Amino acid sequence: MADFLETDRLVLRAFTAADTGHLLALDNDSEVMRFINGGRPADREAIETRTLPRLLHVYPCWDSHGYWAAREKSAGVFLGWFEFRPLEEHSPAVVELGYRLNRAAWGRGYATEGSRALIHKGFTDLEVERVTANTMAVNTRSRRVMEKSGLSFLRNFTEDWPEAIEGAEHGEVEYELTRAEWEQMTR
Repeated sequence: MADFLETDRLVLRAFTAADTGHLLALDNDSEVMRFINGGRPADREAIETRTLPRLLHVYPCWDSHGYWAAREKSAGVFLGWFEFRPLEEHSPAVVELGYRLNRAAWGRGYATEGSRALIHKGFTDLEVERVTANTMAVNTRSRRVMEKSGLSFLRNFTEDWPEAIEGAEHGEVEYELTRAEWEQMTR
């Protein structure tokens, strides 16, 4: 299986069914899932029937995936995943950036490194015009990664979730980076 993208320390590749165990471990860490679902654990059936099909989806505008398994380059350890997917199936113009890494990878710059590499690839190779990302307003670590990756705060918003989790009362935030902004930053 060919790798999608490499950085100094990361390899991003397409998911396979063999990643089920990695995903189950990742989504069963209550701290990893704190801002996703309040820290509730996942079960194998949910990973196999909901999560994995989403991660394996191929976007027609790229004839490629939008979610990438991340491993540490030198040791080969599974770190989590990155999302860089078109918001519309047939248009690469606007993509959503996201990441979910295991706790051992936190605070080591992996999220920023992978995000910057995906943004660069998007603007140079994939015809992306705008990158967007969002998180809960109280998720300061994720917000900091977005900022360090070059995205700027766009807005606060609220959504109605079936089950509110701690911090949801503060709403969500959206960040963005346009091609023109990125080009200015990279000159």
